[in-house]
This record gives sequence, structure tokens and C-alpha cells, in this order.
Amino acid sequence: MVLRVVAAGRSDVGLLREHNEDSFALLPAHELFIVADGMGGHRAGEVASQLATSTVTAFFDSTMREDATWPFHYDPALSVEENRLVTSIKVANRSIYEEGARAADHRGMGTTFVGLLVARQTNRVFVGHVGDSRCYRVRDGEITLLTQDHSLINEYIRTMPDLPAAQRDELPRNVITRALGMNDVVLVDLLADAAREDDIYVLCSDGLSGMISDDEILDVVTLHEDPEVACRALIAMANDHGGEDNITAVVIRLVDAEKEFVPRRAAGSMEETRQVALPDFNDLTTEQARNDLLVDIRDDFDVCATDPAIRVAELKSSRSKK
Repeated sequence: MVLRVVAAGRSDVGLLREHNEDSFALLPAHELFIVADGMGGHRAGEVASQLATSTVTAFFDSTMREDATWPFHYDPALSVEENRLVTSIKVANRSIYEEGARAADHRGMGTTFVGLLVARQTNRVFVGHVGDSRCYRVRDGEITLLTQDHSLINEYIRTMPDLPAAQRDELPRNVITRALGMNDVVLVDLLADAAREDDIYVLCSDGLSGMISDDEILDVVTLHEDPEVACRALIAMANDHGGEDNITAVVIRLVDAEKEFVPRRAAGSMEETRQVALPDFNDLTTEQARNDLLVDIRDDFDVCATDPAIRVAELKSSRSKK
């Protein structure tokens, strides 16, 4: 079976932050999807995350040619897709590191990165990952975290699984141990997954995963088949739970390429959806520009009746009944 991708992404500043340092990219021409969560003072985090997405985009554009050169060693043990993904992340790391060294107001900036590349010829999905932004897979009613956070608390848990809960609670939760831009070289975690029809992948910053549980993510993407509606609902729920950080979600659904994808309406809701073409963000550089171009697939309908925020209470209720 040949699979195709239906995807959407959203980003929100949250309720407590003054500006958004998250970035994301939907690159349907390459079937590549990215979330980056920047860090650094004086808006440097925003610069770092946008530099990550734009550099990876430029690398994928330039390496479409057969005579393209590779700035890093080509690993023969990996597929072309895996090499391309890992190399693009390393190029982005170097760009961020060099920009931080060049500009005083960008010194020390960095960003997490999670990118998902779909190889439709082999029905495989490749995920490249640095930091604590995450990739989940939803399959057959179950959610699986595919990435491992590069964070201080996760390192403690991994090396000391018997650490008492009281000591675990005292560990800082916002300290990451690996990010793009921290050094001139970076170790990229890479994983491959055999894709199936109806698989759903969720990429997110910790502003989402830190505010809502894995089960709540599962509930939302199961309830809302349309990726755009699911993204809106995820962000609404994270804000409903406090919105302590910037929130970014990209939802990717794999469907049968031979069939028209018509999202099922959520039970008991008045949602109406229609299929739309993915926007191409290759030439956009700011978070606002991306949000301005995002297509509201429900513009023709009553916002009060279709806003995913009204589904939050229903989701909570359904969880409590289980």
C-alpha cells in the first residue's frame, strides 16, 4: 500500500510568556516536518529555532540535485533519507553555533529539534532528535513516545531508575543536556519506524508535553481526525492547563494514497471539516507569518460551535469515566 501524508501545525505563545521562541515547519515537498524550541535571552531563542528550521529547509532544497555536495561524512550504514536528515541537523547546529559566536546578543543561544521524514517509497518514517521536544506515535488506540528527552531529569531517571520520588521531584525539569548550538558538533538521535495506514505522529515542544499527559494527547488526536483541528485542540488544552510555556504541535496522519481523506466528525460535535492543501513555509521566516498563512478550515462555520476549546471539558469527562 502506498501511503500519503496529511499534516498540520500550530504554535502559540501560551499564557505566561511575552513572545514565542518555538518554530515549526511543514515541508510537503520533502515530506519533512519539524518542531524547534529555542532558548536564550533577548529573543535569541527565537532566532535559534528559526535558524534551525530555515537551515534544514535550505539543505533539503539544495540536496534535491544529484550533484549536491554533503558537508559531513556520508554514513554508508544509513539510507539516503537518514543521511540527509542527520546531515541537515548537523548543518543547522553549526549555523546556530557560528551565529552565537559571531553576535554578542546571540551568544549562548540554542534550540531543541525534532524532525520527522516520511519515505513513502519504503513506507518508513525517520525521526531525528536533539533536546526535549518530542515525537509520539499513535497506533491502534495506543500512544508511544518514540524519542528520549535529553534532559537532566531524564538522565537521572535513566541512570538511577530507583531514585526515590521525593528526590526526583526536586530535580529541575527545564534543564536540557543536549541542544543545537551548544557546541560546534552535535550527536543526533535517529530512529526508524515502519509506517502503517492510519498511524498518527505528533511532534511537540515541551510547552505541550509538560502541560498535558500522554493519554490526553491520545484522546485529542483520536477524537479529532483532522490534523488541523487536532492541533488547535491540543493547544487549547495546554492553555487550559496553565499555558506556562510556548506551545507547538505538529500532527501527521498517514492515509491510503488511493482514497480521499475525509476526516470523521467528532461524535456529538458540530465540527465541519474539509481537506485543504498544506501551505509551504519555505520562504517564511517569522512565527507571525506562518500563523497568518495557516488555513482555518472552519472559517465558514460558527466559531463558538466548533472551537476545540469547548471539547476540553468533554475530554476530561471521558477520561474520568474510564
